[in-house]
Amino acid sequence: MTDKQKNLVVRFITGVLFVAVMVAGFMSPRAMVALFALITGMTIWEYTGLVNTWNEIRVNRMISTVAGVYFFLAVAAWRMGMVHNFIIFIPYLLTIVYLFISELYLKQNNPINDWAYTMLGQMYIALPFAMLNVVAFEMSNDGQTVTYDMLLPLSIFVFLWTNDTGAYCSGSLFGKHKLFPRISPAKSWEGSIGGGILVIIVAAAIGYYANQGVAEENIRLSIVGWMGLGIIVAIFGTWGDLVESLFKRTLGIKDSGNILPGHGGMLDRFDSSLLAIPAAVIYLYTIQLI
Repeated sequence: MTDKQKNLVVRFITGVLFVAVMVAGFMSPRAMVALFALITGMTIWEYTGLVNTWNEIRVNRMISTVAGVYFFLAVAAWRMGMVHNFIIFIPYLLTIVYLFISELYLKQNNPINDWAYTMLGQMYIALPFAMLNVVAFEMSNDGQTVTYDMLLPLSIFVFLWTNDTGAYCSGSLFGKHKLFPRISPAKSWEGSIGGGILVIIVAAAIGYYANQGVAEENIRLSIVGWMGLGIIVAIFGTWGDLVESLFKRTLGIKDSGNILPGHGGMLDRFDSSLLAIPAAVIYLYTIQLI
C-alpha cells in the first residue's frame, strides 16, 4: 500500500469516527452541550497556540480558553432555562475586562495586537459555537417550557458535509473556473455550485421528513424553509472555509494542527461552521419571520 493510499484510509477512518461522534453528541441535549464545550475549548486552545507563534503576539491561552468555554456553557444554561438572570454572564465580562487591563502590566512589545487576537478568538470561535445553543434550544413564550431540537443543529453540519462532498465531486469532474484563487486555488465555481445543488436536495429531503405527521402550527420550518437554510449554510460555510484559509496564509501554515489524522486540526475541521452557525441563527430569527 502506497503512502497516498494509507493517507486515504486514515482520512476515511477518521472521517467516519468524527461523524459518528458528532451524530451521537446530538442525541441528547446534555451530550451536545458537553461535546461542544470540549470542541470550543480545544479550538480556542489551538487558535491561541497558532497566533502566539507569529509576530511577537502573546495571547493568554489558558484564560482565553476558559473564558470561551464558560461563555458557551453560560449561553447553554440560559437557553436550557437553567438560569434566567444575566448574572450568569458577569464572570465572562470580568474575564474580558481582565484581559484588557492585564496588558497594562505585562510590558509586551505589541499590546494592541495582543488585544486584537485575544478578542478575535472570542468572536471567531466562542461566539459562533455558543450560538449553536440558540439553534438547539427553544423556550416557550411563557418561559416555562424548553424544547431541544436535535435535527436543526445537526442539519447545519449535515449541510456542511454535503456541501464539501458535492463541491469536491463536482470540482473534480467539471472544475475550470477558480472561485477564489488568491486564497484557495483548489476551489472552483463549478464545485461550489454542485455542492450547493446537492445541499438543496438533501435539505428538501430533511424538510419532507421533518414535516411528516406534524401539525401545521407546530412546524418551525417548511420544506422551502429547510431549503433556504441549506442554501445559507452552504454559502456561509464556503466563506468560513475561505476565512480560515486566509488566516492560515497570513500565518504561513498549511494545517491548523494534526489532532485529527488526515483532516488537520480543529480549525480545519470546524472552519465552515464558524460562519455557518451565526448565519443560520440570523436566518432562523429574522428572514424566516418576515
